[in-house]
Amino acid sequence: MTEHEHVRVAVIGSGFGGLGAAVRLRREGVTDFVVLERADSVGGTWRDNSYPGCACDVPSHLYSFSFAPHPDWPRTFSGQEHIRAYLEHVADVFHLRPHIRFDSEVMRMTWDAERLCWDIEVKGGGRLSADFVVSATGPLSDPKVPEIPGLDSFPGKVFHSARWDHDYDLRGKRVAVVGTGASAIQIVPAIQPQVGRLTLFQRTPPWVMPRVDRAITGAERALHRALPFTGQARRGLLWGIRELQVSAFTKHPDQLGFVEQLAKRNMGRAVKDPALRAKLTPDYRIGCKRILLSSTYYPALARPNVDVVASGLRAVRGSTLVAADGSEAEVDAIVFGTGFHVTDMPIAERVVGAEGKTLAEVWKGGMEALRGASAAGFPNWMTIIGPNTGLGNSSMILMIESQLNYMADFVRQLDVLGGRAALDARPSAVGAWNRRVQERMKRTVWNTGGCTSWYLDENGRNTTIWPGTTSEFRRATRRVDITEYEVLRTRKPPEEEKETGKVTGKEKGTGKEEKSAGVSA
Repeated sequence: MTEHEHVRVAVIGSGFGGLGAAVRLRREGVTDFVVLERADSVGGTWRDNSYPGCACDVPSHLYSFSFAPHPDWPRTFSGQEHIRAYLEHVADVFHLRPHIRFDSEVMRMTWDAERLCWDIEVKGGGRLSADFVVSATGPLSDPKVPEIPGLDSFPGKVFHSARWDHDYDLRGKRVAVVGTGASAIQIVPAIQPQVGRLTLFQRTPPWVMPRVDRAITGAERALHRALPFTGQARRGLLWGIRELQVSAFTKHPDQLGFVEQLAKRNMGRAVKDPALRAKLTPDYRIGCKRILLSSTYYPALARPNVDVVASGLRAVRGSTLVAADGSEAEVDAIVFGTGFHVTDMPIAERVVGAEGKTLAEVWKGGMEALRGASAAGFPNWMTIIGPNTGLGNSSMILMIESQLNYMADFVRQLDVLGGRAALDARPSAVGAWNRRVQERMKRTVWNTGGCTSWYLDENGRNTTIWPGTTSEFRRATRRVDITEYEVLRTRKPPEEEKETGKVTGKEKGTGKEEKSAGVSA
């Protein structure tokens, strides 16, 4: 990285969001950009999560870019290694590697109001500036490990599912798995046959549906290679089915009762012990937390070397784990499947906006961003998979591509403005957008289902999920509404001000801000 290097666009992260942004920038004719990646390879969460059994719970033909179809997915639900290989393939096919800076963790991004650009500090002392920043670090990048008294003095092995220690041999060990989310229900059946004893600490049981998985046949792959439209049709069908399901989650949660019965039947087939079934049966509406897919989780829990503790982990005393209900377990290793910093993303502490405040400070009362992308007071900065862009039943790649459309139009708007210009989301527009989102959220299953999930922040506000269809979000992010932004320009030198008789600064947009900030396009 050269001294005083300046680029037009800096993309942070090289997972689906970062690589997608890089592809879209190239398609828009932007070549003066860098992708800053803290690790030594691309892949994002699919690089970091390599635990046993790691796979996607969205069908592969839908969990991939529409502009980079992959006819050779090996299974309906492909594993981590195949998804990571796909992202490496995207980086190669679209010639992105010359733009990627590996081992370049961003330590701080500071807005320079005089120069209208972002000053970026990279770990190791590197510095650069950028006119526009696309933060694509994602919400599943920083593992969350709960603060447990005595954990620091535990004599055995401790690691999070997203930082799996492949050098540690679990065979014959007494292993505790803490958590019952999407990672844990894949880890448990994968390691259960190897370990001596497995103790699962379950604070809240999940709803688990069968995962109808199978190998994609050679004939199917050949067909998709020879006739690409067949792969597109397959993707379209998968998408359409999920779009039709949305109203049950967002408007009519009572319709999900039938799905609950299917989930209970799935459990009953594998778990014959009434006491264990009682532990594993949720007391909240299905869909309130993400519905998990597994055909091996319940059978694994029914095995004789597995204990289910229907309580959270309260303390660690030497090698003894103490649950909140007082029960104890002696273990050799602890695996945390406790999720990520989703509503308190650490990257927010490293972004300093126009008023000298960090994004974390601005978001202290809850994350808010205009159309899931732009935060007020942070000009020429947008996030991919920002507030209220998550999904409860479909593929996040659909939402990412919609945000890439918005990013592309953002760049076009800056081109139209010309000169040194920046766009800063109006607080009124951000507020109006989020009021509409939260109003729609009120009747969704995520807010009314009777659970406490990672979708909610510490104030109990759902700042994670999008309360609508992916089609609605795509329409809402098709283009940038310039009236939702203030146009910033650099001040002219004093001699130029005298000639023109005015000083350039903020340019007020026009239009009714509340109306233009509506959820629907």
